[in-house]
Amino acid sequence: MSLSLDTLYTAETPEGIALSLRPAGVVARFYAFFIDLLVRSAVLVAASMLLSVLGHMGAGIFWILFFGLEWFYPVVFELARGGATPGKRAVGLQVVMDSGLPVTPAASLVRNLIRAADFLPFGYAFGFASMLMRADFKRIGDLAAATLVVYSKPVSLHGALPDAPPAAPARVLSPREQAAVIAWAGRAARLTEARLDELAQLAAPVLGRSAASHPDTTLRLLGVAQWLLGKR
Repeated sequence: MSLSLDTLYTAETPEGIALSLRPAGVVARFYAFFIDLLVRSAVLVAASMLLSVLGHMGAGIFWILFFGLEWFYPVVFELARGGATPGKRAVGLQVVMDSGLPVTPAASLVRNLIRAADFLPFGYAFGFASMLMRADFKRIGDLAAATLVVYSKPVSLHGALPDAPPAAPARVLSPREQAAVIAWAGRAARLTEARLDELAQLAAPVLGRSAASHPDTTLRLLGVAQWLLGKR
């Protein structure tokens, strides 16, 4: 199943907030695609029955509808609240920008128009190969549009953090460093005191030059974790 293949993706918002996202794997995205295919097919079947009485004009309307569903069905739903087509919503997926922010109209158009390249040479072969070769499971359209298909359920990287006075880090931390500090603090209840202190020493540079010899390194680092989570 795709759940065993998915990895975490860390994105940084323009405000400097680190977000942890879980990219959707090939199997989950196939299920979503299949559900959307059924929805579009049902609409086309119903439309063909209703338009058949209009003769050639009905046929023309049908092909216009077919074109709209094929190319703009995903765009309309991705730009709506939730950023997901009915198929993605059913599987618990959504489309976001690489930054973790909601997908933009331009990005949604690009990722869906370039499905033509993903389809080549047949059966979405290029798109399938692209997803298998990347840890974030991006198809060609996602690469061109800087978008990501992720699980909409929030990712929890840690449990309850131990109480500690919030403290700002000595320098600006990258999204990966922020995630590492918070994950370490969230595992405090599952680690022995000695192991917790040992790992804190490895991360001591975020506290400043004198932190390595400071007796309260662990407590101060826990304070940094609290600060990163918004406590001031």
